[in-house]
Amino acid sequence: MGGSEQPPAAAASGGPEGGGALGDPSLGRGLSVLVGLALCVTMLGLGCAVQLGQLGQQLRRPVGLLLALLGQFAAMPLVAFLLALLFALDEVAAVAVLLCGCCPGGNLSNLMSVLVDGDMNLSIIMTASSTLLALFLMPLCLWVYSRHWIDTALVRLLPLGAVSLTLGSTLLPIGLGVLIRYRRPRAADLLVKISLWSLLVTLVILFILTGTMLGPDLLAHIPASVYAIAVLMPLAGYALGYGLATLFRMPPHCRRTVSLETGCQNVQLCTAILKLTFPPDLVGSMYMFPLLYALFQSAEAGLFVLAYKMYGRDGYKPDALGEEEDTDISYKKLKEEEAADTSYGTVTAGEQNSIPPEPAGTAP
Repeated sequence: MGGSEQPPAAAASGGPEGGGALGDPSLGRGLSVLVGLALCVTMLGLGCAVQLGQLGQQLRRPVGLLLALLGQFAAMPLVAFLLALLFALDEVAAVAVLLCGCCPGGNLSNLMSVLVDGDMNLSIIMTASSTLLALFLMPLCLWVYSRHWIDTALVRLLPLGAVSLTLGSTLLPIGLGVLIRYRRPRAADLLVKISLWSLLVTLVILFILTGTMLGPDLLAHIPASVYAIAVLMPLAGYALGYGLATLFRMPPHCRRTVSLETGCQNVQLCTAILKLTFPPDLVGSMYMFPLLYALFQSAEAGLFVLAYKMYGRDGYKPDALGEEEDTDISYKKLKEEEAADTSYGTVTAGEQNSIPPEPAGTAP
């Protein structure tokens, strides 16, 4: 297959050093535990951000569900497939790119939507919807788009059942998060913040541990085409998401939200699937692609935020939800509670006029 300078097995293991490092049982077990915990924390935070009222509203007006379906399981898998063909990737790199492209949206988009004054309700609903839809559509998209490489051993043995099992295991922390939101809203707010910050910390730790396992020359063994795809794929997702929202005639703050939701993939889930479902002798360079994607999607989203802060403010204020009041989330509730605390004991002008004057006392 063109575009590959070494056999797939060698490319996947990152060379002789990488293959030996992958055999280290202590590092391998530690990395598997970290990947599993990171995925659980991410899904728990996602569940804590969802309210049952939001889900009911989306069943009556499923705009977020439809956008998640089109963005995550129509646009992004097609982009990943076309980029893999354009750069003539071998089957190992192509499967990694396809897997990342077929993943649902990630928590990074929720954080970035706050920074660009986006629609936080829409962001959370799209992330949650795409995660649930991934249970069925992610294996389907992988099966459809991997047919081009069907003559290779890796694709013939593609563990779609294990992928589905890993996806199904995310339902437990998501359900637990929804329950915590229902029973303990303040604890849910704290867990949402923890999950967002753990995203950055986990990616840094994974990058360091993977570099330790696969050797210092790992990045030099990854073809330049893989780096190019890691740069272009998030950009294409952001552009397609914005165009999709424009097609639906959504307001500017919703367009920014859909753009970020489409380009930001759940790299924790992609990493977990690569680590937990694929053979260890193939996980080398495949395992690095979601980490590279995470690096570039974060950098490009950061530039998106910077450009908006400098030039693109449209006067939209997230507090003024208007018609979306019925799908309110905890961020707005916290602000209302703070406002209520600071105004305790104060008397407004209207209340002052309504207080009857005390009768003047008569002298004895």
